[in-house]
Amino acid sequence: MVATTQHLPPLTGQDSTAIQQWLAALADAGIPADTAAMRLACEFAAPLYHDKTNLTGTPLLQHALGSASILLGMHLDRETVIAAILHAIPAYLDDWATVLNARFGRNVTVLVEGISRMEQIRQFSEMPHAGTDKDEAAQQIESLRKMLLAMVEDIRVVLIKLAERTQTLRDLSAAEPALQQRIAQETRSLFAPLANRLGVWQIKWELEDLSVRYLEPTLYKKIAKLLDERRVDRERYIADILAKLKQALTQAGIEGEVSGRPKHIYSIINKMKRKHLDFDQLYDVRAVRVLVENVEQCYAALSIVHELWQPISSEFDDYIAHPKSNGYRSLHTAVFGPRELALEVQIRTQQMHHDSELGVAAHWRYKENKKSDADFDEKITWLRSILEWKAELADSDDLREQFKNELLQDRVYVFTPQGKVIDLPKGATPVDFAYTLHTDLGHRTRGAKVDSNIVPLKYQLQTGQRIEILTTKQGAPSRDWINPALGYLKSARARAKVRHWFATQNLDDSIAQGRMILERELQRLGVSDINQEKLAQKLHYNKPDDLLAALGRGDITARRAGTAIQQELPNKVAAPPATNTRPATPRTSSTGVLIEGVNNLVIRMAKCCKPEAPEDIVGYVTRDRGIAIHSAHCLFMQRVPQDKKDRLLDASWATKK
Repeated sequence: MVATTQHLPPLTGQDSTAIQQWLAALADAGIPADTAAMRLACEFAAPLYHDKTNLTGTPLLQHALGSASILLGMHLDRETVIAAILHAIPAYLDDWATVLNARFGRNVTVLVEGISRMEQIRQFSEMPHAGTDKDEAAQQIESLRKMLLAMVEDIRVVLIKLAERTQTLRDLSAAEPALQQRIAQETRSLFAPLANRLGVWQIKWELEDLSVRYLEPTLYKKIAKLLDERRVDRERYIADILAKLKQALTQAGIEGEVSGRPKHIYSIINKMKRKHLDFDQLYDVRAVRVLVENVEQCYAALSIVHELWQPISSEFDDYIAHPKSNGYRSLHTAVFGPRELALEVQIRTQQMHHDSELGVAAHWRYKENKKSDADFDEKITWLRSILEWKAELADSDDLREQFKNELLQDRVYVFTPQGKVIDLPKGATPVDFAYTLHTDLGHRTRGAKVDSNIVPLKYQLQTGQRIEILTTKQGAPSRDWINPALGYLKSARARAKVRHWFATQNLDDSIAQGRMILERELQRLGVSDINQEKLAQKLHYNKPDDLLAALGRGDITARRAGTAIQQELPNKVAAPPATNTRPATPRTSSTGVLIEGVNNLVIRMAKCCKPEAPEDIVGYVTRDRGIAIHSAHCLFMQRVPQDKKDRLLDASWATKK
């Protein structure tokens, strides 16, 4: 039942006791919190959550308080924690936004709205089915991750959702096995990688470990038992190692940080599978990390480690001299420590450690074995750096402004009717969407529905919308679609598909025209014949007809073809001297520009440099807009690729001003 503002239920004694115990537990644990604000949020939510449970059967108030505790432990600000407590309010209060805005402020309301919207989108989307192609499934999940990051106005929404999911997994033991498997699989595929990318390690590790607990229960219990049996001994062992290593570094005059590096069940299982090892064969169950100031100290510390304990030669990697492909730098070694037990040691500088966590090289790309996406990596780096600063920014207006997620807004993520996520550039239209799905669907597009409402084909799509394309059985694209000024297409790939369609409609005429152009060029060069197969390959076309069609359409100039012909001839025939050819009649355009050897092409002034007489100028043959006249000093002209130099034409002013 959905409550209204006029009929909010009263706070029960049982809920009041639960709230009091929670606040007391925070104080006992030494977790700082604005007790008055927390109590106000709890007392507002508790009556609405009374007798309600989440999907695991856990009382909703208990679940919300658990999520809030996780966020408090991460030192997040008051607004974030309050929003976590109130995250389920939209389901139980009809005018919730108005009420929350009045009682808790606009910022909390926006966070709660973001959580609600994120959950709706996640539930609407479909995780790939078991029979889905592996690459397609990976792409679908990756797109969904990016969409969940991009769709929120404030990145704290994602942090709240990660905390809420962590609490769900903690409460999952009493749920049905099928539900355990579904939630664990979604967590491992979707939420744990998000936590990894944002550098929220404490959540990332717990999400991974709890997921594998339900996905591979037998193996999980085996590793957990082995770790637990030796935990006390292992902790004492590491403490002795740290004390001895710290003392040796100090005696050598090296100031460094030495710490134990915990190994988690998920990472242990992954390594056992990847390297086909048993638990007893792992060298890094016991591991320490040394952070020093510079590279020289890295190698000095390595020498000290090898003097203290016998190195295992097969386990040494110098990622400082030879960094990993993702830019990761560190020294890795393994030694036989006291009692001949294997110990892994990582040694790096403070800067290397910072780069491994925040660098554009994107450590998570290495961990997830993903291809690099430089733009996305930079945005994730920025978000990570903001999360690093959250302790200093907490409870200030700066935090809210810094967490605004504007840098992830250059892409839009929309759904097909079946729930598949499609990644498009910002400003994309339904026509872009159609061509992304299938070329033929794009050609036959005649209309579109966005969230079941008819929209114009120029409509700019927004993240999270569901798109349905309306088509005709037999159709063709409109030439208007390739006009940038009309706004039908944002994607260059979609525009290329439309252009290709028009190019193939008059293919025979284009080939005939191209054959005439090639024959004239051969005659001009005094060449009787040429191997057209080799010529086409040299100019990057699959077959001669493709080359001839390109010549006929003007995609490639006769001059460029002539240059390739000369390069193919055994004696490198030079072009006949000007005295043996009929000089071309110069053409003066309405712009007052004189170009030799040009007929029937539009001549226009380039907008980038807007040349004016008497400055030096040059012509550039475009694909479909005639000849553009640029200043000889224009940056565009200076950056013309070598393979397009043949498009340049000599040009001059017909009359000097």
